[in-house]
Amino acid sequence: MLYGNILTPEGWRLGTLHWRDGRIAAIEGEAVDPGTNEYPRLLPGFVDLHVHGGGGADAMEGGDAAATMARTHVRFGTTSLLVTTMTAPVSDIQQALRDISRLIAAPPSCASRLLGVHLEGPYLNPGKLGAQPPYAHPGAIADVEALMELAPIRLLTLAPELSGHAELIGQLRERGVRVQMGHTLGSYEEGVAGLENGAHGFTHLFNAMTGLHHRKPGMVGAALAHADYAEIIPDLLHVHPGAILTALRCIPHLFGVTDSTAAAGMPDGEYRLGEQHVTKCLGGVRLADGTLAGSTLTMDQALRNLVQIGLGLDDACRRLSQYPADFLGETEIGRLDIGCRADVVVMNARLEIDAVYVGGELAHHASSTGQGQTGSQQRTTPQAAAAPRERH
Repeated sequence: MLYGNILTPEGWRLGTLHWRDGRIAAIEGEAVDPGTNEYPRLLPGFVDLHVHGGGGADAMEGGDAAATMARTHVRFGTTSLLVTTMTAPVSDIQQALRDISRLIAAPPSCASRLLGVHLEGPYLNPGKLGAQPPYAHPGAIADVEALMELAPIRLLTLAPELSGHAELIGQLRERGVRVQMGHTLGSYEEGVAGLENGAHGFTHLFNAMTGLHHRKPGMVGAALAHADYAEIIPDLLHVHPGAILTALRCIPHLFGVTDSTAAAGMPDGEYRLGEQHVTKCLGGVRLADGTLAGSTLTMDQALRNLVQIGLGLDDACRRLSQYPADFLGETEIGRLDIGCRADVVVMNARLEIDAVYVGGELAHHASSTGQGQTGSQQRTTPQAAAAPRERH
């Protein structure tokens, strides 16, 4: 069990969170304003649907790269993620999917839960690749089905304006694959048509898509006018805070992703993003020509950034946990509620991570002690939770 300010779907409660066999069994306590005390904040584990890498590993490397990614991101509060691939030769994508599938079947310990794959390409517009390598081409359902036999593809990004993609969107929806529109030169009208054909949302809103102009609203305009869900990168580098606030006013379930690369959780230096060489410096990751190439963002920093630009902690947290889980159709993660998985991020009043639990197992502790203990073994008492912390 854990004691603290618990963010439940109904609001904050100060009390005790109990779990059994990896699932939340009881939540005891009274309604509270968490800003009035120094008890820990017990938040639902973050759910990141767009993760290319972390800890020096890139998803396209194959091997155990996805395990390294998952062990890296759990330290920052991500308890579930989609391993995200890049545009590449089909044989490279196939090999990456085989290795990801192996790790999903035998999950790494002390790591984020691997929910499946986000296939970002190759069905993108060659004129809007951003940092994607030049292997984009239109797709067909037979192509995707062949890849789905190798690994569980839960989410797919495509450019809706490409030939055959209007039909492909509907076919993917029928097969339970979520579709996002991105890396696109599509018009406002093509974005609206994509939603009508069954697309679910938009990939890294504002980035790698046609922008908003008052006579050409573009793909951004379609998202702002019609989307219920869209992902956005809240590193305050990819998107200006004012644009994030604009999207928040327009898109009810806007949610955050990291779009993180191998450089996440690592020092400045040279890394890989698919076949591209990228450089981490000044808080970002770029190609040699200066193009932004994913990010170094982690979900705990995303939370702090959203709070910094004016969101309440509960709203910011939902946009990193419940909303992405809902978007993917996952009802047992992303929230602290009876029967849900005991995925818990323990933060102090300064929103720094103290501990992370995945399915009731301690996956990370700030002191790097007690690794692997279960919730029944690791207890935080009210007295311990209230102990004063050294301020830096």
